[in-house]
Amino acid sequence: MPGSNNEHQNINDRIGVIDMIAHDSKSDEAVLVMNEPEPWNDSNERLYQLQERFNAYVSFLLDGEFAEWDPKLAQKRARIEVRCVHMPDSRALDLLGQIHDQLAHQEIDVRVIVGRGGSPEPPAGD
Repeated sequence: MPGSNNEHQNINDRIGVIDMIAHDSKSDEAVLVMNEPEPWNDSNERLYQLQERFNAYVSFLLDGEFAEWDPKLAQKRARIEVRCVHMPDSRALDLLGQIHDQLAHQEIDVRVIVGRGGSPEPPAGD
């Protein structure tokens, strides 16, 4: 499921792709990066795509695929970083807040980072 980091891919082609996986040595967390270079357009389709991307990331974390891919890193606390080029619109922020609250029950942290160009830079700890 970890895949290429091609910003020019169609968002529908990226739904099942993990953009980057890293270890944040400062927080000792496994970090899954979700790059969102596309503008937020307040559409239901865009929210659906975001939700589907999260479903793929959470499935990767919880259904054993991550443990198969890297058993040692999979033992760490997990964080999903959504790196956006553009500030999410209000509907996207509401959805991200709901996702954050739901994943907190699974001990998965969600952070939204805006303005780093959706860059594939490693988390701050590496």
